[in-house]
Amino acid sequence: MIRFGVNLNNREPLIAPDYDVPMLLDLSELVEESGFDSVWVGDSLFSKPRYEPISLLSAISQRTSRVRLGTSCMISSTRNPLYLALEWATLDVISGGRTILGTGMGNPEEGVRREFEALGLDYVKRGTLFEEGLAVLRQLWTEGKTDFQGTFLRYDDVSFYSGTEMGPLMPIQQPPPIWVVSNPRLKGDAPPNVIKRRLDAACRRIVKYGDGWMTCCRAQHPEELVEQLEAIERHADEHGEDFSRLVISYQVTMNIGDSEDEARRAFDDYISKYYPELSKAMDLSNWGPVGTPDQIADWIRTFAEAGVDYFICRFGAIDQFAQVERFAKEVLPLFSAERVR
Repeated sequence: MIRFGVNLNNREPLIAPDYDVPMLLDLSELVEESGFDSVWVGDSLFSKPRYEPISLLSAISQRTSRVRLGTSCMISSTRNPLYLALEWATLDVISGGRTILGTGMGNPEEGVRREFEALGLDYVKRGTLFEEGLAVLRQLWTEGKTDFQGTFLRYDDVSFYSGTEMGPLMPIQQPPPIWVVSNPRLKGDAPPNVIKRRLDAACRRIVKYGDGWMTCCRAQHPEELVEQLEAIERHADEHGEDFSRLVISYQVTMNIGDSEDEARRAFDDYISKYYPELSKAMDLSNWGPVGTPDQIADWIRTFAEAGVDYFICRFGAIDQFAQVERFAKEVLPLFSAERVR
């Protein structure tokens, strides 16, 4: 069973100055009409040119009726979890219960580090802050109150309910699904002890706080995906959790062209401008496949066999509309038997 979503990229004024909100809303309608399962937007305070995701998804929710709405991904560790819980619960109500919170602690990028510093947060301790925030979110979304006591976050019976209302403001989904992001090998190889430490931390977060796992950026290494899935399943078994409840998602950046060379040129130009730091630190081929529709489909089949059941497609191209339409017409039909609607 395979599902497909589209990441709208939010906005890229440095690359496409006219790529504004009305166009994003039009694109979200096209995604729904084209048969995709979800619409996703990114998140960044100032290190990348993006609109604020909750506001944007609220607008998208009024232009769509069926697709799920998610963040791919939100850096929730930079947000006060009380406000985030209320904002996301409101979005879930506005959208009719269609939200998915894809969230991570923040990539190892200088731009992300500067965001933490600007907000007065400890970038080095972002993992602990991330986990504590997720615990608070889940408690508020299921109980309407939190009494969490952690290292950074401490709340004594904080509630979205004064006693004079009918009840606390709650999301339609209780709780909205949380897909925990982890990319242990984002920039490539690291010493075995470092990889093990990253994997152990990721497994704990995914199993304890998540309803799914979202990853990306190692598109040439399906064996790594298999390895981490095995580690997540072991951790779930050891702690009496149900591994099968987790959605396994992969955000894949791609470009569809008439030839691999044509698609590669367009893709490399796009990524080098959008991620100037990471594009220098990573092999661009690890972002995702480029080439003809058949080549794209082959890549999807490989990662589906490795364990992915939800592909979030981000198109590395200036003309997002053309890429969405081409994928819908030439790739989606190749997976009609595997899809669930």
